[in-house]
Amino acid sequence: MKPYVIVLGNEKGGTGKSTVAMHVAVYLLINGFKVGTIDVDARQGTFTRYFEHRKNAGGNIPLSEHIAISNNNDSDKTKAQSIDAESFDKAMKQLTFHDFIVIDTPGNDTPLARIAHSYADTLITPLNDSFVDLDVLVKVSHNDMKILSPSIYAEMVWNQRKERAKRGEKPIDWVVIRNRLTTLYTKNKRDINVVLEVLSKRIGFRLGTGFCERVIFKELFLSGLTLLDLEKSGVQLNISHISARQELRELINFMKLPKL
Repeated sequence: MKPYVIVLGNEKGGTGKSTVAMHVAVYLLINGFKVGTIDVDARQGTFTRYFEHRKNAGGNIPLSEHIAISNNNDSDKTKAQSIDAESFDKAMKQLTFHDFIVIDTPGNDTPLARIAHSYADTLITPLNDSFVDLDVLVKVSHNDMKILSPSIYAEMVWNQRKERAKRGEKPIDWVVIRNRLTTLYTKNKRDINVVLEVLSKRIGFRLGTGFCERVIFKELFLSGLTLLDLEKSGVQLNISHISARQELRELINFMKLPKL
């Protein structure tokens, strides 16, 4: 059986894609699965550096087989896209015998990002509670909050769904998660939730929640660790750590991954 592919995608930076990707990958590793990871944003390379820090952390912590792919910059765009497709295909073949592949994509539209989206069995799109972030999914009327039309990222996902259908593969399970949430209730949060609930039915995604905004995620990056590694690393857990781990479990359950 081929690996189950999980893609983290959003044409907007700063939404927590790499943090979610790392935690999902490590969750699967800790539960005994063979996991491959691909960074198609090798120029920025946050996902890749996370794993580099993890390799240097020492101790008995599980590691994925990680591959970083850079966009080809040939002036001939057709040639560059062909090389990108070959690089991605090579990476997928290298990870053929894994149970899961977790792919992190850049916060902008690139040929590699589009290819990765077309291979997603599950697509996770983290979204901050901001109308700036919401704008990549949908165009909204300022006066009455009515949905005018899907926006650039939603259109790209739709196109990659069609590419996937051409290959005769199952539809993408698209999961949009409200991420980096604050604990304060605001009118802005309420309005965004209303728009997302309506939009989920219109363009076909499941709406869930990710992580609250916590300092611990910034601290963990430099160590290469995740919330799931803390106890083994001798860190005494506090209430914030325990709450964040519960958020991760709820996200994993919401994803409804096979084999779990």
